[in-house]
Amino acid sequence: MTIYDISKKAGVSIATVSRVLNGSDKVRPATKKKVMDIIEKYEYAPNAFARGLGLHSLRTIGILCADSSDPFLAKAVYYLEQELQANGYESLLCCTGYNLDIKRNYVNLILSKKVDSIILVGSNFIGTTEEENQYIKDVSSQVPIMLLNASFDYPNVYSTLCDDYSSMQEAANAMLDAGITDILYLYNSNSYSGRKKLGGFEAAMQARGICGYEKLIHFYDGEPDRLNDMADFVERIAKKAPPFHGVIAADDSLAIGSIKYARRHGLNVPQDLSVIGYNNSMLTACSTPELTSVDNRLENQTHQLVQTLLGVLAGEEMPKKSVFSGKLIKRGTTLF
Repeated sequence: MTIYDISKKAGVSIATVSRVLNGSDKVRPATKKKVMDIIEKYEYAPNAFARGLGLHSLRTIGILCADSSDPFLAKAVYYLEQELQANGYESLLCCTGYNLDIKRNYVNLILSKKVDSIILVGSNFIGTTEEENQYIKDVSSQVPIMLLNASFDYPNVYSTLCDDYSSMQEAANAMLDAGITDILYLYNSNSYSGRKKLGGFEAAMQARGICGYEKLIHFYDGEPDRLNDMADFVERIAKKAPPFHGVIAADDSLAIGSIKYARRHGLNVPQDLSVIGYNNSMLTACSTPELTSVDNRLENQTHQLVQTLLGVLAGEEMPKKSVFSGKLIKRGTTLF
């Protein structure tokens, strides 16, 4: 039996079961009796570490990310660790890579360390099929699962994310409003977030009746930190694809690669080529001119995620999903 099983049989939320186990006086006597009857009937006893319930907690949170060399993921982990430490929690970090089986193994490994909760950083942890997401369902019956930059509707799973679809749509509209319709779209991930960004871009192009935009959508499958390789990638596209006067990238590194391509060929940015990145990372200051980028409110996301987590561990009813709107930060790579 798990706390999830008890909540289903008693017809109450997981948070209510947590309150009963914590001896909270905020539960009505009738509800408390219903929960206690189920606990006694099935002889349920929380384990010695009382995962996620605050009873003899080790005050330790597991953090999983795919790649700590990724600027977005590294910054997210930094913010999360700072927030957790400020609230008296330690963290255990595992870098899983992108293979599904390895991600499953690491989730089980971190669970064996008796953590109070697991934070999954980045949208690559959410797959497109039920089978790919089964491991999250399984673990959520034991500890709360917190998702950063992804959404998954399931009991004891809490999501904090940026509205990447609308944010990318707005970025594309800004370039279209400036009269640039031949836009090269670059992306390097088919994750939950990556699919939302691509959908937002396509929606903007379709709404304006732009024909043939699909020919300028390209996926980069190289290493995320090799900017010269990205510039080579854009150069190969330019030799074969229709001409373009704008670039929108789903990641700042791809945008910087596009600027390097422009410099190689004597193109003036932004007069000859306007460029927009995404994530508003430290890379925005690493180009001349500085990069216009979508701020996905990462620091706000991590703060909200930890506040939600603290509430869940305290047995409080917390929002299942917190969504932030991104903001286009205009700098020197665009004229608008």
